[in-house]
Amino acid sequence: MQRLMTLQHVDILFQLIVFLFAISVHESAHAWMANRRGDPTARMLGRVTLNPIKHIDPIGTVLLPAIALYYRLPVIGWAKPTPVDPRNFKNPVLDDILTSVVGPISNFIVATGAVLALILVSLTSPPGAAIVQRIPFAYQGRLDVLATQTDSFLMPLSLFIYELMVINIVLGVFNLIPVPPLDGSHVLRHFLPANVLRVYDTVGVFGLMALVFLAPGLLGKLISPVIDTFNSILLRI
Repeated sequence: MQRLMTLQHVDILFQLIVFLFAISVHESAHAWMANRRGDPTARMLGRVTLNPIKHIDPIGTVLLPAIALYYRLPVIGWAKPTPVDPRNFKNPVLDDILTSVVGPISNFIVATGAVLALILVSLTSPPGAAIVQRIPFAYQGRLDVLATQTDSFLMPLSLFIYELMVINIVLGVFNLIPVPPLDGSHVLRHFLPANVLRVYDTVGVFGLMALVFLAPGLLGKLISPVIDTFNSILLRI
């Protein structure tokens, strides 16, 4: 029991570290792409950086993740929006879409890298293979399946990498939802007529709050299939 409690505390710490890293990757990717497409605003404000202090938002980076951890849910949230001035874009529609989707894409790239790292761990030794085979159950709140492996340094390493995979998937899928101010809305809004767009932008933030706090089951239905796909890769090693 003591080992399990310690493992749970370690996992919470890992989730916080990984979340801060994931949002930093996400926002710096936005800033980098905006600069590439002609808008240096974010770069000049120092947002092309993995320093999480530059990206912290009081609600999305502090309050929401704290609520998720309290209820033992996957950490979810957002960072301070990356400032973008579309007037600097040569092709405003295309450049805005590229700048928006590169954030979630960067998270999926990190998640894919985490899977490859876990595959490498699995190939190092029989204990490594056993840990990687069990670790997808941690996503279902079953940290007890890892409690007997705490003597191996591969266990905390694998757990950290696994959280890197899960949280980047969560952020990637979450930000693709077409509800303002999430990244997916920057794609959809270019295809809406002006009168609909005004309503869309006005009610969007309220829709986001409702989605997060009133319909967590819907979020789970969007995110879980993607995590299950990545888990299936690990379970087939």
